[in-house]
Amino acid sequence: MKIRVGYELIYDFPQPTPMIMVLGIHFTRASDVITPDHLTTDPSVPVTPYRDDFGNWCSRIMAPAGRIRISGDGLVRDSGLPDTIAADARQHAVEDLPTDTLLYLLGSRYCETDRL
Repeated sequence: MKIRVGYELIYDFPQPTPMIMVLGIHFTRASDVITPDHLTTDPSVPVTPYRDDFGNWCSRIMAPAGRIRISGDGLVRDSGLPDTIAADARQHAVEDLPTDTLLYLLGSRYCETDRL
């Protein structure tokens, strides 16, 4: 099956604002891309792509003061089947986790740590 992917983000900034975005199709799906989801901006600003420490494709821009529209549109091939799961996976106690994994447990804007 084919899946259309895309986004349209509109921001109003009171001053020039640096932005770092992770909006593209994940690099592990590169062979499934039919139409790339190239990031575009209106007004047009230079976009600097780079890979972060996790291998994600990121985009860096300096958004101008005022309104900016950021968009992308693409097409991906997919089997439509659900992701495989490990039915025998177990949850480890936090105190048993290796030290180098603890940074993934830190609070973020996506985890409401004040509600845990």
